[in-house]
Amino acid sequence: MSKQISSVWTREPRPARTPGRSREEIVRATLELLDAEGLDGLSMRKLGARLGSGATTIYWYVENKDELLELAYDHVWGQIALPVPEELGWRDTITTFAHSMRRVMLFHPWVGSLIGRLPALGPNALSMSDRLRKAFALAGFEGLDIDYANAALTAYVFGTVIPEIAWQSSMGGEELDQESMKETFRHVARDFPDLLERLTEINDKVSDTDTLRETSFAFGLTTVLDGLEARLRS
Repeated sequence: MSKQISSVWTREPRPARTPGRSREEIVRATLELLDAEGLDGLSMRKLGARLGSGATTIYWYVENKDELLELAYDHVWGQIALPVPEELGWRDTITTFAHSMRRVMLFHPWVGSLIGRLPALGPNALSMSDRLRKAFALAGFEGLDIDYANAALTAYVFGTVIPEIAWQSSMGGEELDQESMKETFRHVARDFPDLLERLTEINDKVSDTDTLRETSFAFGLTTVLDGLEARLRS
């Protein structure tokens, strides 16, 4: 038995039911609640209280919470910078996009839990996908290779950023104690002297972990693009 796709984007948005209340306003309030409390903190009751209206008002615009999340999800994709490929060139376009996507995901960490769970069928997501495909076509990819290149890029971004989000969530905004980390390294890696030396060197040289992660992300992204470019040449 096959399952059909259900999406809020398959029907026209309903007009505002009451003065001063619109779907856009509900989406903004949803984003505020998600940024403050995460996915577990979102409920129709809480959202209604934030809006100063009952949950029935929200159900005029969406049929369920997943549809509400679809709207918020697409709004976030609209915050990602994606230049026109013909104006900037394919590598600079994709580099700008990837770094912007990382920043947006870190700013809205709940998004990481929706990737692969909800369909990305909104206008912002489709516009982003269209421009990415054009960037890879401009690079010289053809046919399904355009989609494979696109998938490789997004897999790199998601695979790098989602663990970063999980780490930040586990830390709860606190800084990791450096001396405690060094002691942990000395204990767990005592049978691997080369690895222990490397971990200690990194810990001593790098005090700003945010800069380290951003530099590491840039290195990996450049490597991915170099690999895609090498595939084109071959």
